[in-house]
Amino acid sequence: MSGSSFGKIFKLTSFGESHGPAIGGIIEGFPPNISIDFEFIQNELNRRKTGFTNFSSSRKENDKVQFLSGIFEGKSIGTPIAFVVFNEDHKPKDYDFLKNAYRPSHADFTYEKKYGIRDYRGGGRASARETLSRVVGGAFSKIILKKENILVRSYVDQIGHIKHTNKESLDWDFVEQNSVRSSNQEISKEMEKLLLVIKKNGDTIGGSIYCEILGVPAGLGEPVFDKFQAELAKAMLSIPSVKGFEYGSGFNSLEKRGSELNDEWNADFTTKTNNSGGIQGGISNGMPIYFRVAFKPVATIFKDQNSVDKNRNAIILKSKGRHDSCVVPRAVPIVEAMAAMLTLDFLLRQKVNL
Repeated sequence: MSGSSFGKIFKLTSFGESHGPAIGGIIEGFPPNISIDFEFIQNELNRRKTGFTNFSSSRKENDKVQFLSGIFEGKSIGTPIAFVVFNEDHKPKDYDFLKNAYRPSHADFTYEKKYGIRDYRGGGRASARETLSRVVGGAFSKIILKKENILVRSYVDQIGHIKHTNKESLDWDFVEQNSVRSSNQEISKEMEKLLLVIKKNGDTIGGSIYCEILGVPAGLGEPVFDKFQAELAKAMLSIPSVKGFEYGSGFNSLEKRGSELNDEWNADFTTKTNNSGGIQGGISNGMPIYFRVAFKPVATIFKDQNSVDKNRNAIILKSKGRHDSCVVPRAVPIVEAMAAMLTLDFLLRQKVNL
């Protein structure tokens, strides 16, 4: 299956299906002689686990990562790092009713048309469980970025109609202390109430994540087709359920004039404003890079829906299984992982002038 690798120098290749034996990956290009913080990597995986709130899937997985190669005596040795996370609470039989049916807004039909066969067990490769591999790759990236004083962080800034628009009331320390990963206590309560209603009604809802990359040096990015923002957009749009991406002033730029939007320079080569989002001409300018990622509602809902089967017969389909009411809170570490891997890849490309 092509399209399962990400990056050029720092590269992650992932494998596995949602209800297969395991999810895993191979990391290439990770520098040698780097001490590996195994506890940190596991904690990153724990951040995306199911079952940590009333709004996420009830599937219970330990998500314990095992490393098979590339590490010796706690340090990287420069060879490919292979890892695996075994699926322990997979229930493929729960999806037998989907063998001949196509769920609305899922990848069932498209996968079958592309390959002539599909894994109907929870969506197979199209399942968000695939993102386990991304989080591991992101954790390794963060280990290197920390040494370079580069920080990637994010929070949920919108669920449904509830938005966090006042950046002055943002509390980064609060993000990992609440079930929706909001950065504001009052807004988190509103989001939690909304999600309880959504879950009770058997429905789902979308939202967005704000992310920023701090400490990125000027000069990263590869014009013309590998601009930093272009690769960043691709990274984010590859995440399941993502429907939109904007960086810097984004769509707000439509209503602005150049005199309002231009970022004037200071003598120390910072800018007075940062409407560019830390990127100009596809290359980082040393200012913080920031962006938003929009997620659609999870396609699996517990309501009757009209659909068809393989024989084009009309059917009424009601989903079964264990699913999130809103994927956005669990997607925070996934967004960070993709941003971290991309930043490290650009950093390594710059160092070898590729």
